[in-house]
Amino acid sequence: MSKPEFVYTTYIETTPEKLWHALTDGDFTERYWFGHRVASAWEIGSPYKFAKQGKDTLEGKVLVSEPPKRLSYTWDPCMPDAKRERTSRVTFDLDPRGKVVKLTVTHDNLDEGGKTFRDISGGWPMVIASLKSLLETGHPLPADLSSDCTKEQAADAQA
Repeated sequence: MSKPEFVYTTYIETTPEKLWHALTDGDFTERYWFGHRVASAWEIGSPYKFAKQGKDTLEGKVLVSEPPKRLSYTWDPCMPDAKRERTSRVTFDLDPRGKVVKLTVTHDNLDEGGKTFRDISGGWPMVIASLKSLLETGHPLPADLSSDCTKEQAADAQA
């Protein structure tokens, strides 16, 4: 049986270079990823970390780095008290289409029925919508949106 996979595609009015910068620059991710700041050398095999308020939230290693076309890294949430799931993979494909860039996010190698799959199913659309808004209007989605979604995810998990 194949492992679950999450695929999300959107079109953003920007350049591939600006979108690449937005995906890989800590100052930029902190603005649209609801306070999560990324850090890495973005070379194949190099580590990366996301942190929020000084606490590591996500880490892994860079698998593919082809600026400004493709970025892929492992996804390993920093959850010491949680049931350990397999390390999954995230891939960003940037495809220029005139004045817009088609962005496809693929998150795969997920545990079937796992917490990561449930979390990213709501999380990726919110993060990518905030990224799109920031690049196109200069404003990310409101910060309180992420806390509303976290409450919804907690309610869904208890149901």
